[in-house]
Parts: sequence; C-alpha cells; structure tokens
Amino acid sequence: MKLILLALIQSLLLCAGQMFMKLALKAMGAVSWSWAFVWSQLTNWWWLACGVSFTAAGLLWMYILKHWSFSQAYPLSSLAYVFGMIAALLVFHEHVAWTQWIGILFIMAGCYLVVN
Repeated sequence: MKLILLALIQSLLLCAGQMFMKLALKAMGAVSWSWAFVWSQLTNWWWLACGVSFTAAGLLWMYILKHWSFSQAYPLSSLAYVFGMIAALLVFHEHVAWTQWIGILFIMAGCYLVVN
C-alpha cells in the first residue's frame, strides 16, 4: 500500500513537471539568441516550478527504487500517463477521445495486476 501511495505522488510530481514545462513554453515566445530572451527565461517562474517538480519526482523515485523491486516499481510509473490525460482535459482543455480513455483503463488495470 505504501508503494502505491508513493508511486501516485511520484507520478503526480512528474505530471506537474510536464504541465509546468508546457506552461513555460507557452509563455516563452519566439526564441532568439539575445540577452533579453535569456533574461525572460530566467524570470519565467514556470521553469522553476518545472525544475522543482522534476527534482522532487527524481528524489522520490530514488527512494522507491531503493526500497521496492524494480518489477513492481517501474510499471507503476505509468500512472503519470493517467494524470497527464486528466491534466490535458482539465488544465489545457484538450479533447480526449474515448479510445484514449480505454487506454487509460488498461494502464490502471495493469498497475493493479502488478501490485497484486
């Protein structure tokens, strides 16, 4: 049960990092090799949120790998795809086809089978 909870948190952090990256890229504007562009990226707080999320996810992943078997831990990382699909729908207002939802159900069923 502890593995599932930690895997959910780690997957949420991975998904958050990807969402922050997309938001940072949306705020980026046109790429140019100028100091103004570099400064605009250094002051883009979405990049900081992205880095913090990925760092926290990486540290938690190291803890998970140290304490559980790879054959159980690694398949649970696919839960990030589930959260990514939910984020696509709720945060980015993207259309998610019914076939994609069926794929999400397969992922969740696979995670259930792996931990049992």
